[in-house]
Amino acid sequence: MDKITIQNLEVYANHGVFPEETALGQKFLVCAELWTEIRTAGRTDDLEYSINYGTVCQEITRFMKEHTSRLIEAVAEQLAEYLLQTLPLLKGITLEIKKPWAPVGLPLDTVSVKIERCWHRAYVAFGSNMGDRRSHIDSGIQVLRDDPAIRVGSISDMIVTEPYGGVEQEDFLNGCLELETLLTPMELLAVLQKAEQKENRERLVHWGPRTLDMDLLFYDDEVLEEPELAVPHPEIPKRRFVLEPLSQIAPYKMHPVLKKRVKELLEELSDRE
Repeated sequence: MDKITIQNLEVYANHGVFPEETALGQKFLVCAELWTEIRTAGRTDDLEYSINYGTVCQEITRFMKEHTSRLIEAVAEQLAEYLLQTLPLLKGITLEIKKPWAPVGLPLDTVSVKIERCWHRAYVAFGSNMGDRRSHIDSGIQVLRDDPAIRVGSISDMIVTEPYGGVEQEDFLNGCLELETLLTPMELLAVLQKAEQKENRERLVHWGPRTLDMDLLFYDDEVLEEPELAVPHPEIPKRRFVLEPLSQIAPYKMHPVLKKRVKELLEELSDRE
């Protein structure tokens, strides 16, 4: 990934724990590495295909002056999120905020916080087999669209499938979607559960009927095993109602553990069936 670098932009702003810091203000130095693709800009000599670093400097200055925080950790987090959400060509950012006048009562050069944040690509499966199935699904997807840290991309066709797991119930309406997010896997899981709860999802019977089910399938190429979440979703290779719609929008997505593409997993499942 290409980078545009800003070094030691001086911003005078009012951030800090102590009253004199918020009342009088102090100098901060901001360093930023903007991750973007600049090949087209380099070949065409057209700023339209790159990020205007002058505009970025102005936005950093304005944001830090208008939004006051106690911790420079909060300043860095909020500023990185703001820039990633507002600059369409920005894929990721390394952001360092230095505090030269840190009131620690000891001689030092500077204190700083440095973070890396970027857009992550994830895939989500959704399904419903109670009431107005399409309405439940649309409502759940809207919850994702309403979150500023999520960009919903491709959405598969919805397919009617028989229930999975041996519990007698109505047929499901299933599909998959692609999204970009600034959230961690656990934070994204919380948003998916929020969407389910909005549709009054109840977890009474394992593999039972539900108004809305939203499962995180992939998150970049990460492999995660937590009590509340496993990524990639362990049931992906067994579920046609996941693989079929997923192959519509991401046939060449590689499973990071099995080292097989989605279309290959679907073909293998069809052979087994």
